Amino acid sequence: MADDAHLRETPVARTELLRGHFLHVVRDTVQLPSGREATREYVLHPGAVMVIGLLDDGRVVLERQYRHPMRSVLIELPAGKRDAGEDSLSCAQREFREETGYSAREWAFAGRLAPTVAYSDECIDIWFARGLQAGERRLDEGEFLDVFLGTADELLALCRNGAIIDSKTLIGALWLQNVCSGAWTLDWLDSTGQPLCR
Repeated sequence: MADDAHLRETPVARTELLRGHFLHVVRDTVQLPSGREATREYVLHPGAVMVIGLLDDGRVVLERQYRHPMRSVLIELPAGKRDAGEDSLSCAQREFREETGYSAREWAFAGRLAPTVAYSDECIDIWFARGLQAGERRLDEGEFLDVFLGTADELLALCRNGAIIDSKTLIGALWLQNVCSGAWTLDWLDSTGQPLCR
């Protein structure tokens, strides 16, 4: 790996701009590699998860949800924000169950994505789930969404034709395509996070 010292910025000071119910926005003063100072405004985020839930017949669990900033109903893979102190797998299991009603026998961590690197430190952990069992949803107060099922090919077609614009879902479709083709492999865990015997 190359030495990145000529690219790095050094934090000097922080000012809190907004601490809302959902958003925490700060302005950092940083020293640039040139020695000059600049400011960086961005959103602090506790992290999130996304779940690619696979039914035994190969279909994928999807959602339709209204997103106010976009003024539109978007198609997305199930996802949600981590609670304070919550580990990634527990969050994935909780969010998947609350939003879709499904629990899963097996889980696999695929990777991590940073959807908005220019203005947020948010990272989303990507999880696969299989061995699904349907149950009752427990949506948060004020949360409204429809759950539906689609094949991997249908998901990819929705990405290709522009019906899906959500960045995490586009990345999830890339992961799904590569896992289904065998190009990328996953290490599966049981629901307690223990590796499955091969």
